[in-house]
Amino acid sequence: MAPPRNRRPGFSRRAQYGLFIGYVGAAAGALIGAVLLLLSTFNPPAFAAVRSVFAEVTTPVASGLDWVRRSLGSIPAGIGSYFAVHGENARLKKQIADDAIAVSRAQTLDQENRRLRALVKLRDVTTDAIVAARLVNSSSSSTRRFATLNAGSWQGVKRGQPVRDPTGLIGQVIETSPNSARVLLLVDPESIVPVRRSRDGLPAIASGRGDGLIDIRSASVASMGFRVGDAFVTSGTGGVFSPNIPVARVIRTQGDIAIAQPVANPDALDFALVQQTFLPEPTPTPSPSATASPQPAP
Repeated sequence: MAPPRNRRPGFSRRAQYGLFIGYVGAAAGALIGAVLLLLSTFNPPAFAAVRSVFAEVTTPVASGLDWVRRSLGSIPAGIGSYFAVHGENARLKKQIADDAIAVSRAQTLDQENRRLRALVKLRDVTTDAIVAARLVNSSSSSTRRFATLNAGSWQGVKRGQPVRDPTGLIGQVIETSPNSARVLLLVDPESIVPVRRSRDGLPAIASGRGDGLIDIRSASVASMGFRVGDAFVTSGTGGVFSPNIPVARVIRTQGDIAIAQPVANPDALDFALVQQTFLPEPTPTPSPSATASPQPAP
């Protein structure tokens, strides 16, 4: 059986109070409406004053509700903007990383081009250049220091020829094959180069240490001290290295020995120039051929 539509609140105090408040609110609203209607009809100025009072009271509430509405309405747009900004930030970071790689490559190419231009200029002004070749590798992790050139005997490279770059001396060819050559670097313990001090011509001997540095020892009888910053160049003694090729610069001293930094770093080089030895090799003297003794006449 269906329940009746009009149900009385019965003994529920809450229902009774709610119903009573509803009736009171309805009656009060109707009364206020009637008063405002009569006031607007018979006394418009008073009605305008009352309307202004209600406007002053309801305007802050309406403003607050409007702010809440606009704030709630802007939430989807804010979420979309966040993801859009996040994506744009990621794109810009990737672009910055790509630009940094491009700048690094450009700087590397610029340095290589400068070295090549200097090497070409050096080859143009020197008359003893054999070939400009690429330094394929160099051994920097062991006590023995060698490098490999991608040019050999077919390109005119011979054992004993000096190898340099525009900044200074690198080493000396010790082995050759048709298309490659092995270079003994200045910093190798077996390397010995006659040098002289630039400022006063003091003769000295530069020998490798095996740790990337060079020992400088005075070759004169008189003991003359070294100073930090002294520059040494090849002296031409021995007839292998041409004079005035930069070799090393002193970085510290230990008694009568100076520890020097080589001017040219083969680990940072791409190309090198092979030169003729300073003095040509002596021409072997032909042995006198045995002359046939005259045969006695029969």
